[in-house]
Amino acid sequence: MSNQTPPRTSGTGLPDPASPPVPTTDGAEGAAEAAAEAAALKRAKAETIGRYVAMFFMPLVMVSMMISGYLGTMHAPTPHDMPIAVTGTAPDARAFAEALEAADPDAVDVRIVGSDEEARERVLDREVSGAVHIVDGEATVYTAGSAGSSQSSTVTGMLAPQVLAQGLTLGTEDLAPLPAFDPAGLGAMFLATALVMAGYLPFSVTLSNSPELLRFRRAVPLLAGWSALVAALVWTVTGPMLGVVQGHTPEVLGIAWLGVFAVGAVQLLLTRFLGPMAVIAAMLLLTVLGMPASNMSMSVYTMPEFFTFLHAFLPMPAIGEALRSVLYFDGSGVGSHLMVLVVGAVVALVLTLAFDARKRRRNPDAGPPPVTVPSLHGGPRPATPRWRYTALLFFPLAMVTMMISVMLGAMSSPTPRDMPVAVVGSTVEQAQEAVDGLDQSMPGLFDLRAVGSVDDARTQVQDRTVSAAFVLPSAEHPSATLVTNQAAGASAKQVVTAVFGQVAAGQQTELTTEDVAPLSTTDTMGSVSMYLAMGWVMSGFMIIIVGANAAPRSRPLRRLVPIVAGWAVFMSAVLWLIAGPITGSISGHFWPLLGTGIVAIFCVAMFSAVLERLIGMLAVVPAVGILMLVGVPASGGGLSIYMEPEVFRVLHEILPMPAAVESIRSILYFGGDTVGSHLVTFGIWGVVSLALVMVIDRVKPLRTGSVPHEPDVAEPEPVKELALV
Repeated sequence: MSNQTPPRTSGTGLPDPASPPVPTTDGAEGAAEAAAEAAALKRAKAETIGRYVAMFFMPLVMVSMMISGYLGTMHAPTPHDMPIAVTGTAPDARAFAEALEAADPDAVDVRIVGSDEEARERVLDREVSGAVHIVDGEATVYTAGSAGSSQSSTVTGMLAPQVLAQGLTLGTEDLAPLPAFDPAGLGAMFLATALVMAGYLPFSVTLSNSPELLRFRRAVPLLAGWSALVAALVWTVTGPMLGVVQGHTPEVLGIAWLGVFAVGAVQLLLTRFLGPMAVIAAMLLLTVLGMPASNMSMSVYTMPEFFTFLHAFLPMPAIGEALRSVLYFDGSGVGSHLMVLVVGAVVALVLTLAFDARKRRRNPDAGPPPVTVPSLHGGPRPATPRWRYTALLFFPLAMVTMMISVMLGAMSSPTPRDMPVAVVGSTVEQAQEAVDGLDQSMPGLFDLRAVGSVDDARTQVQDRTVSAAFVLPSAEHPSATLVTNQAAGASAKQVVTAVFGQVAAGQQTELTTEDVAPLSTTDTMGSVSMYLAMGWVMSGFMIIIVGANAAPRSRPLRRLVPIVAGWAVFMSAVLWLIAGPITGSISGHFWPLLGTGIVAIFCVAMFSAVLERLIGMLAVVPAVGILMLVGVPASGGGLSIYMEPEVFRVLHEILPMPAAVESIRSILYFGGDTVGSHLVTFGIWGVVSLALVMVIDRVKPLRTGSVPHEPDVAEPEPVKELALV
C-alpha cells in the first residue's frame, strides 16, 4: 500500500507545485504508533519526576532522621532510673536512700547492698552507675571513670548535694580511672563508630555499582576478608600510630573483626529487603538509634528510656561495650556483648539465605538488580572489573581511615594548650606578676594575659577573645573570682574551673564563679549549635551527591542554582522546625537562623558541586572529610579548639563547619554579634566554588544523562538470580 496520496494536478496534468504530497498511514498502524509514542513520553515523564523526587527525598530523610535523633536525645540529657548502690550502717544507708529517692524519684534506682565490697564490685561490673558508702558520718561516692566520664560526673553531681544536705563529710573515689593514654575514654567510642561505618557502608555502595558481588557465596567471604582488613587498620591507627589503645591486641582485633562482620551481615539482609533504601535503614538502626543507645559518649541512663531497651541488642552498644570491657576492665562482662554480635550475624545470614530461596522459588528467571551507579568517579564505567572493584574498596576504606584517624587524633587527648585566659589585678603590673608566677607553675597550658580592669576582662570573656578571666583577690573583694562563658564552650569552662579552683586552693583563697552567658535549660551540653550546623552542612553536600546520580539533568548550572537555592530555603526551615517545635532544643530566633542556614547550605552545596564535577560519587570522600571529619573538631562545638592540636585553630577560621557552629552560638546566646564575619566565610566558599564550577563546565563535558553502562570486558554473563547460593 502506498504511503502517499497522489498529488493534485493542474489542468495540464502536471503536479500542482502549490500542493505538496500529503502523507497518510494505515489507520490501525498510525494509532498504534501514536499510542506507543504517548506511552513512551509518559514513562519518560514519570521517570524524570521519580528521579527528582529521589533527589530530594533521600537527603531529606537522611538529614532529618540524623538531626532529629541527635537533638531529640542529646540536647538536654536528664538522669532516669540510674542504678545507684547504697551501703553502710543500716539506719544511715536506709535514711540516705530514702532522701535520695525523695529528691527525684524518676532519676535514680536505689539499691541497698550488704557491704562496701559488694558496692565496689557492682560499680566495677557496671551493674550500677555509682555507689555510696556511709560510715561514721562520712560518705564516699564510688564511680568508675572508665565506664564513661559523663556518667561519673552525672553520678557525682546527683549524690554530692545529698551527702552534704545530710551533714555528711563527702569523699570521692574513682574505682576504675581512665588510663593516661586515653584520658577522655574516646578510644572505645571512636573505634565502635568506625567499625559500624565499615560494616554498613560497603554493601550499600556495592548494590548500586556491582550487584554481582552480593551473591551470598561471594558476599560472605568478601565480608570476612573486609572485616579482617578493617580490624588491622583500626588497630594500627589507634595503637601504634596514636597510642590510644595499648595492649589487648588479640582481643581488639577479634572484637573489631566480629563487629564489622556482624554489621555487614545485617546490612546484606537489609539490601535484600529494601534495595537502595537499605542505607536509610542502616543509618536509623546503627547510628541514629545506635549512638544514643551505645552508652559511650553519654550515659544511656540520661537518654530517653527507650534507649535503655535498645542498649541490650543493637550492634553499636555491643561493639562499644565489648571494647570498653577489654580496654578498661580486663575483659569483665565482655561475653554478653560478643554474644549479641554472634547471634545477630548468624540470624542475619540465615534470614538472607531464606529470602534468597523464597525468591528463587517465586521467580527462578529473575535477573540481577540493575546497575544504578555504573561508575563511582563520574566517568564511563571502567573497562575491567579490576578498576571498578578497586574504587569500591577505596571508597569505604578511605572513609573509615579518616574517621578513626582524624576524629580520634584530634580529640583523644583533650588537654588545654595556650588557652587564652585574662588575669585581673588591681593594676596591670600586679596582674603581670601573677601571670609570671602562674606561667612557671603550669607552662604551656594557658596563654595568660594581664588585665587591669574587671570590666575589660568581662568584656573579653563576653566577646570570646579569652576563654575566662581570673580576678585576683583584693582588699575590697577578699575572694578570687573566675569569670567564664559556658555558651562559648562548655568544655573550656570545665577546664578553667577545675584548674583555677586548684590555683585558688593553693593560695588558700575562696573562689567564686560568674558566668556571663550560661547555657539554656534546653541546651545543657552546648551541643545544639553543633548538631544544627551538621544539619546545614549535610543538607548542602547531600543534595549535590544524590542529585548528580539520581537526577543528572539537574547538573547544568542554569538548573542547579535555582534547585539548590530552593532546597536551601526548604531545609533551613525544616531544620529549624526540628530544633525548635519538634525537639524543643531552641526557642525562637527563626529569621536569623533561617537566613544564615540558607547561606550555609547553598555555599556548601556549591563547594560539593566542584568536587562532584571532578570525581563523581567519590566526592563523598573529600566532602565528608573536609566538611565533617575535619570540620567537627575544628568547630569547637564538642571540644574547645584550645584542647586540640594547633592546626585546628587555623582551620577554625577557614572551614564552613566552624562558621556554622559559631553563627548559631552567636544567634542563640550573643545577639548575633559575629554572624556577619561568618557569612563572609560562607560567601567566599560559595563564590569561589561557583566560579570553579563554571570553569570546570567549560573545559570538561557535563554529563546530564546516566553514566553509560557497557559490560566489563572480563565480566561474565549476568547470573539469572543475584541471590543464587
